[in-house]
Amino acid sequence: MQLAMRSVGHFIGGEEIAASGETQAIWNPATGEQQGAVALGGAAEADAAVTAAARAFDAWALRSPSQRANVLFRFRELMHANLDRLAALVTAEHGKTRDDARAEVLRGLDVVDFACGIPQLLKGEFNAGVSREIDAYALRQPLGVCVGITPFNFPAMVPMWMFPVALACGNTFVLKPSERDPSLGIEMAKLLREAGLPSGVFNVVNGGAAAVDALIAHCETAAVSFVGSTPIARRVFETANAHRKRVQALGGAKNHLVVMPDAEMDATVEALVGAAYGSAGERCMAISVAVAVGDATADELVARIVARLETLRVDAGDVPDVEMGPLVTREHRDRVASYIALGEQEGASLVVDGREHAAAQRAGFFLGPTLFDRVTSSMRIYREEIFGPVLCVVRVPSLDAALELIADHEYGNGAAIFTRDGAHARYFERRVTAGMVGINVAIPVPMAFNSFGGWKSSLFGDHHVHGPEGVRFYTRLKSVTARWSESPDRQGFSMPTSGS
Repeated sequence: MQLAMRSVGHFIGGEEIAASGETQAIWNPATGEQQGAVALGGAAEADAAVTAAARAFDAWALRSPSQRANVLFRFRELMHANLDRLAALVTAEHGKTRDDARAEVLRGLDVVDFACGIPQLLKGEFNAGVSREIDAYALRQPLGVCVGITPFNFPAMVPMWMFPVALACGNTFVLKPSERDPSLGIEMAKLLREAGLPSGVFNVVNGGAAAVDALIAHCETAAVSFVGSTPIARRVFETANAHRKRVQALGGAKNHLVVMPDAEMDATVEALVGAAYGSAGERCMAISVAVAVGDATADELVARIVARLETLRVDAGDVPDVEMGPLVTREHRDRVASYIALGEQEGASLVVDGREHAAAQRAGFFLGPTLFDRVTSSMRIYREEIFGPVLCVVRVPSLDAALELIADHEYGNGAAIFTRDGAHARYFERRVTAGMVGINVAIPVPMAFNSFGGWKSSLFGDHHVHGPEGVRFYTRLKSVTARWSESPDRQGFSMPTSGS
């Protein structure tokens, strides 16, 4: 889809701010042509956004949870009314298929649905009569200005993992979206304004590292949420901690799918191909390693994947019935292609080469699906996150060997097993070292009322995102002990006890 050339600025204090100063091109991944430009804000824009959010905080926090939820209800309806337009923007800037883009917006709206129930979720605790004439209770209160730094691969869903829960809990918010596909952030800000959100409660600053550093270091920033690569997640976590901010930083992944000899192979291959090559592999929950238990299993699996890839439809995201679109930028396409060359050099068996796919010969940032067999754990194509349509098959002799392989990897975002044996599934569920587990489900992304997050180098911080963990992250606990009595307190020099 080719949209008219457009300019994307910022959204601060309830108003769009036109792009000025330094800008960066917004590309159409399907054609390789520039379709717009985004402002690259820095410290000045970050300060303006955080200051606006800080000014709006007290009034927003004092609104009742039901009043805040009502704004989110109206936002939800506006998002649904604009669903096709928003999905088209995702496809135009990211390149993913229209169906996938639409599903992304809907999965983000699941979190809005969850956040609309905030009156129930913010209920505190009360204990009457903990001592003579004394009651004790606990409250959950908002933090202040929260910052969300989000990646290019889900320009709608990942921000909605964060800001609906933050706003519902009474915080104000500054979003720093990816500069590669920035339009969704501005569009959601405008719909929040239309839904009745007060000025300054939600702000958008576009930019790169300078904007991120300024947002994290700002004295009014209370909390930082981040999703992106592990090196940057680690840096965000350490920087935010140094500035005494609450922080959750979700990093990279190398998700494994274990195929047992008894797996139903037709269903396994279809799920695996969708999980590996959907969205051109640009998902943090994409399956990038298939672990086949036994050579016979591996031989059948590879043969069936090759047959399925021969029918995989690769084209622009707005073409009907397309299954895989282009990668987001030329630089990223070239980076993924370099990993294919590296895998050959490392001695892996290159079964399907996406560089030779017909789509890869056209304009735009296309690569075809790539399949490696006989990959070993010492290879970089196994150890490192490629974030593209590249699937590695590793052969192991047993389920225990598969679990050991996963345990030894740096990342622990997600893992799945395909089997018909309940005992094997339960054994895997209990022992696998990953934060999200699928049993005959290739992409086990939790629903909004659960929480999303990995283990090991896939997550820095103590809290996962959205769901109950999101509510805990965006609030802090206050314990109150209250006494109402006409008699004087004669225990003031001793530690009070439950009997005093």
